[in-house]
Amino acid sequence: MNRCPSKVHLYSVIQKGLDVKRDKERIYDEFLVAAAITGDRPSLLRLVARWQPRLWRHAWRVLGNPDRAKDVVQEAWIDILKGLVRLNDVTAFPAWAYRIVTRRCQREFRGPGRTTVVSENESFAHDVEAPESASEEIAADVSVVLAAIGRLPAQQRAAMALFYLDELSVAEIAIATDVPPGTVKTRLMHARRTVRAILQGDPS
Repeated sequence: MNRCPSKVHLYSVIQKGLDVKRDKERIYDEFLVAAAITGDRPSLLRLVARWQPRLWRHAWRVLGNPDRAKDVVQEAWIDILKGLVRLNDVTAFPAWAYRIVTRRCQREFRGPGRTTVVSENESFAHDVEAPESASEEIAADVSVVLAAIGRLPAQQRAAMALFYLDELSVAEIAIATDVPPGTVKTRLMHARRTVRAILQGDPS
């Protein structure tokens, strides 16, 4: 069943499914990074626990395979933990950590016998959920949008998720995905067009 485009606005729909405490969560992450840099082990363990799912989802979006994504993220954590003491700006942690995972994914692509696996839409299933107080209609819209994003090519899918779900800026996404800002803008532009077409029922 096609949905009216005026009813399903990409940004507003996803925003309704985001946690309203996002700013507080980011401040808490920055605190954990700062504490971890000083050698506070409980803060480091908490940081790893909070970011493991996010980095895994990013690797899954890029690689399209959850098992390979887990292996890549485990390897990426080695680089993250080694380089954490050299991170001068704690606010840069998200983009910096995502970039390390992205580069690990790139190595995975270049490995012998490696092929890209088409990801399943369910890789977005736990990215965002509608608030408990949201209506069934809003929850359904969120599900439809996430399914549409899941059909995008890996690079566009990653850019859309980082921009709308993780709320990274274009500059941060450029760092996270190891590409120029102009490339990020182009990927977002094509991704929005594709998602809009899917939501409007365009079979192409």
